Amino acid sequence: MQPLQIVVIGGGAAGFFGAIACANANPYARVILLEASRQPLAKVRISGGGRCNVTHACFEPAALVANYPRGGKALRGAFSRFQAKDTISWFANHGVPLKKEADGRMFPVTDSSETIVQCLMNAAEDNGVELRTGTPVVSVKRLPQNTQNSHFDSAQCTTLETQNSALSTQHSALKTQFEVYLKSGETLKCDRLLLATGSNPIGYKIAQEFGHQIEPPAPSLFTFNIADPSLRALSGVSMNPVRLRLSVPQQPALEQIGPLLITHWGVSGPAVLKLSAWGARMLYDNRYQATLTINWLPDLSQEEVREKIVAVKNEWGRKAIALHRGIDLPHRLWQYLINRVDINTELRWAEIPNKTLNQLVQEISQGKYLINGKGAFKEEFVTCGGVSLKEVNFKTMESKLTTDLYFAGEILDIDGITGGFNFQSAWTTAYLAGLAMAEN
Repeated sequence: MQPLQIVVIGGGAAGFFGAIACANANPYARVILLEASRQPLAKVRISGGGRCNVTHACFEPAALVANYPRGGKALRGAFSRFQAKDTISWFANHGVPLKKEADGRMFPVTDSSETIVQCLMNAAEDNGVELRTGTPVVSVKRLPQNTQNSHFDSAQCTTLETQNSALSTQHSALKTQFEVYLKSGETLKCDRLLLATGSNPIGYKIAQEFGHQIEPPAPSLFTFNIADPSLRALSGVSMNPVRLRLSVPQQPALEQIGPLLITHWGVSGPAVLKLSAWGARMLYDNRYQATLTINWLPDLSQEEVREKIVAVKNEWGRKAIALHRGIDLPHRLWQYLINRVDINTELRWAEIPNKTLNQLVQEISQGKYLINGKGAFKEEFVTCGGVSLKEVNFKTMESKLTTDLYFAGEILDIDGITGGFNFQSAWTTAYLAGLAMAEN
């Protein structure tokens, strides 16, 4: 009897985790992990600024799925079988304890992504995974039914099927085989195949050839470009919290609250990144042209802001408005905001009419900024879009269209907000795929 032949395409987080889970669950299986580049786990190495945000300290599946703009519903059941606490336990059992930071993000206690890389590399080696780097895949074909090889020859199968119905069932479940064609010219045959290629086009191409629909890929988790030199001059100024509202024509507006950072190209920070994730498809379709409304003081109502402004005017009427702001805003941001409503910074409070003050209140509470493009968020490379989730069984991560074809990680139409959620969906889907592929 030949061992079960498994091929995993993609040497990233999902590919490694799936290969390890499979090899660990079935020590007799031959698991080959193919990575196109010379260096596997490249994204793990650079994630989290080189610290690797492994997961998030959110241990209720219902709460966890709320952090996924796409894929949350499908992940609900999957997280009941493998979630953040399981990830923490897995790494701890492999000698890598994780620590929680104030915002819930979890990192290795070493604060080094290399710790995670070495852990996965060692676990793969210890479980007998055959890692082949510098091995691009060009295509995959399914073997015709009448020429494929199974784990038993025909005579063996006939005998076994008459003796043992369980083995008969096993044999019928192993009818699908694949040929994996490598760029080198070599061909690998396997019984089960895991696509964990991330957003690489080769993964989409293979999935489409097996009949899968690909939701159009689009960037997620990015910053906003705002063509306002005066705003950009405030680079480095931050506010926490602000309330953001993102709107494009003929679409429901999206809101997010949290920290914001002004940059030399526009705005960034957690609130912006979360908004970009939820609005990824909307922004892509609108060519990254949108209106961003910023409430710089969301803890105060607009009337409360007005009351504070009027109180400052009454108390400091003889003082210059640029120097006596009376509300909790950074000095440079305050000067910028009064310039936006054309208030001369040398004017005294008493010289400013109430109509102009009302405009200032409006600017503080509902200032509008035109987004004219997206920036980068170099710590994350996340794509929304991918294999349609309705075509995948989330109990096993197996294709509903092709037996013995599995998916894990970012190749699926799943993406999370920043904070360790994208890695968690990779660990979960890969683990479930690995266990399913290991079954005889």
